[in-house]
Amino acid sequence: MFALAQRVILAESWRRRLIAFGGGAFGALALAPVGFLPAFFVPMTLAVWLIDGSGAESFWSGLRRAAGAGWWLGFGYFVAGLWWLGAAFLAEADRFAWALPLGVLGLPAVLAVFTALGFVFAWLLWSAGPARVFALAAGLSAAEWLRGFVLSGFPWNDFGMVLGGNLVLAQTASIWGLSGLTILSVLIFSSPALLAGEGRKTVPIAALALLAGVALFGSLRLWASPGEVRGVKIRIVQPNVPLEDFRADRRDHLLDHYISLSDRATSPQTSGVGDVTHLFWPESSFPFILSRDGAALSLLAARLQNAVLFTGAARAEGEGRKTQYFNAVQVIFGGEVKESYDKRHLVPFGEYLPFTGLLARLGISQFVAIPGGFNSGQSSRFLTAPGLPPVLPMVCYESIFPYEIADRISSAPLRPGVMLNVTNDGWFGITSGPYQHFAQSRLRTIEQGLPMIRAANTGISAILDPYGRTVAMAPLGVEAVVDGGLPKALPSTLFSKYPYVAPFILWIFVLVGAFIRPRRI
Repeated sequence: MFALAQRVILAESWRRRLIAFGGGAFGALALAPVGFLPAFFVPMTLAVWLIDGSGAESFWSGLRRAAGAGWWLGFGYFVAGLWWLGAAFLAEADRFAWALPLGVLGLPAVLAVFTALGFVFAWLLWSAGPARVFALAAGLSAAEWLRGFVLSGFPWNDFGMVLGGNLVLAQTASIWGLSGLTILSVLIFSSPALLAGEGRKTVPIAALALLAGVALFGSLRLWASPGEVRGVKIRIVQPNVPLEDFRADRRDHLLDHYISLSDRATSPQTSGVGDVTHLFWPESSFPFILSRDGAALSLLAARLQNAVLFTGAARAEGEGRKTQYFNAVQVIFGGEVKESYDKRHLVPFGEYLPFTGLLARLGISQFVAIPGGFNSGQSSRFLTAPGLPPVLPMVCYESIFPYEIADRISSAPLRPGVMLNVTNDGWFGITSGPYQHFAQSRLRTIEQGLPMIRAANTGISAILDPYGRTVAMAPLGVEAVVDGGLPKALPSTLFSKYPYVAPFILWIFVLVGAFIRPRRI
């Protein structure tokens, strides 16, 4: 171990960069769908040794070396974890294939800047001895927190998802959320680096004990059963519609496809839509404005009987050139759109184009073929429907932002009883992307103590209980329906009540730990 550490510490030039990049890429194996947790020991252990090797004759030289090592490690991690983004650029290759390198390499290069900042922060606190892992945990967790907010935020594959992707180990998120899991992940998985010191085993042993404690907490918490809301029979439709079928000339075909699936007999207990109380269709189900199509609404009223429909749908306001479009979730029954929620956190370059004037002149457009792109919704309202508790809607990747969801809940007069995530991950095919999206959405249930209904065009669709357990699920890439009851919500979790307090206290703890110096005898 000592010899390996010395090689990393003394590595220079391309060898140092290759070690950092390779270590970061290997660490991505800890994420969904592989979920090989021991892989994360590699980048975090290397991180300690790379910062050890960043000491230089001058302050600025050392800072540059630490930042460079952090950038290359982050670049490797994000390239390996986000390679599947390339599938979106090939879905309409004639329009977007040219930009594939920008997604597969450009975005990871930008995200790696935050890892570099985390290394710099840690390097500024650096010292010999066990305090190094506390400095690394303080630096990287602060950088990951920033990544969730800066430039609209993109906390995808936050380091905390190493623990957050494992159902048992994720349960402490009910206390301190994803940010707390990030601190624990860095602290635990970087501790083996200390074994290369002068026989220092106390912190690595303590880290393993901490991991065991997290696992014990999770195991005990998962013994509980929340029960079900009486009288609610849910059906989720996973239509598995190819992207090329979302065209106006396929209107009738799509409607028939959705309605036929909704009325499919799945068991003696659920023979069709007549046995369903609440029906859920995925994001942007229609290539037309449903609320302005009276014939379609009448057809839904006739064919869906008494079921209340929650569906993703584009919504329009205004007329002509002043028309504004929104990516919405709508509640439909009795042939009418009763309520709508407009997506607030839009995907840059996917649903709208930043710096529209400049980029449009360069011939660059957003993925969604709507003039001017979608507009951002202004209301954070919950949706209501007969027979259901208040519903917190999330469209697509809104489900990966823990603090936005926590703020919506804490600012509301009533606590919701269920979360709804509608999405269309068909852009990414059968890749790691939809699995990672599902894992991050599932973590929101644990943080908030709320069940989730997840309707995805190509999967993964599921009913999740407030502990993140799967009640019913349809796998990725198949046409399916998911039937089940609605689990009851838990009382507000500590994170739900105080989303910023517990992770901040934990961060202060590791920050203080970074200043602990070994006793001299």
